Amino acid sequence: QVHLVESGGGLVQAGGSLRLSCAASGLFFSLDAMGWYRQAPGKQREVVATIGSLGAPHYSDSVKGRFTISRDNAKNTVYLEMNSLKPEDTAVYYCYADGRAAAGWYNNWGQGTQVTVSS
Repeated sequence: QVHLVESGGGLVQAGGSLRLSCAASGLFFSLDAMGWYRQAPGKQREVVATIGSLGAPHYSDSVKGRFTISRDNAKNTVYLEMNSLKPEDTAVYYCYADGRAAAGWYNNWGQGTQVTVSS
């Protein structure tokens, strides 16, 4: 079983910054793609940024240039540095990870962390 635990959400004014962290724990052979998704009230969950095991990042157009995703493979942790936050960034942010475990392929989600940007 692979567990993902997010931290770092909160309330910030527009233009401010937040850093999210997500640590993976449990028994697994590999931690491949990791990423961040978000879901605003009344909207579908959308991808924010993803990063492969070798570190290649991908961003949604809405956050490109403002957010930076990174990972520390030694700590099984993925980060999301969010700068120049806008009210439209307000959402619950979910961590995602996939890879291989004893039971086969897994793709898991964290419990979510709230990010609120005030105008």
